[in-house]
Amino acid sequence: MIELLKHFVILYGGLFAITNPVGAVPVFLGVTHDLSWSERREIARKTTITVVVTLVTFALIGQWIFRFFGSSIDAFAIAGGILLFRMAMDMLSGRLSSIKISREETEEFDEEVVTLEEVAIIPLAIPLISGPGAITTVMIYTAKSISLPEKVTVIASIMAIGLTVWLVLCSANKIKTKLGRVGIKVMTRMMGLILTSMAVQMIINGIKGAFGL
Repeated sequence: MIELLKHFVILYGGLFAITNPVGAVPVFLGVTHDLSWSERREIARKTTITVVVTLVTFALIGQWIFRFFGSSIDAFAIAGGILLFRMAMDMLSGRLSSIKISREETEEFDEEVVTLEEVAIIPLAIPLISGPGAITTVMIYTAKSISLPEKVTVIASIMAIGLTVWLVLCSANKIKTKLGRVGIKVMTRMMGLILTSMAVQMIINGIKGAFGL
C-alpha cells in the first residue's frame, strides 16, 4: 500500500509539472475574456473531461501502440525524455512550450469566432494541458506497471490531475490576481526544473533498459 501511494504521488507530481495547469491560466483567461462566469465554468468542465479522457485513453492503449509500431518501451522512454527535456527548457525560460501550443495558434483563437466546445478541446485541453509530454508519460508509466493495482494507480493519478485542472481553471481569476504574471512565470520555472529531472531520469532509464546496463 505504501509503495502504491508513493507511486501515485510521484506520477501525480510529474503530471502536474508536465500539464502545468497554473501556467495555462493566462491562455484560459485570454480565450475566455469576453465570456460570463457560467460559460467559463462550462469550458473548464469540458476541458477537464477532455484532458482525462485523452490521458486515460492513451494510458490504456499504449501497449498496443508500442506493438503496432514495433517500438520498445525503452526506446519510447528515450524519445519521451528528449521531448520532456525540450519542454522543460522552455518552461525554465518562463514561457509555454512551443511543443504544446504556439503563439500563432493562440492568436487564431483571439481572431476567430469559435464555440465553447472548440475552445475547451483546442487549444485548452489539447495540446495546452494534455499535450505530447503528458501523453508520453502516462503511456510509459502504464506500460511499466506490472500489476493491476499499479495500473489503477496511474488512472487514479490522471483523475486527480483532472480534478486539479478543473479547480485551477475555475479559480483562474483569483490565481492571476494573487500570483500575477510574475508569480505564474516563477511557478512555471519551478515546474520546468522538476520536469528537467524527470526527463533526464527517463532518458537514463531508457538507455539502461535498451543496453541491458
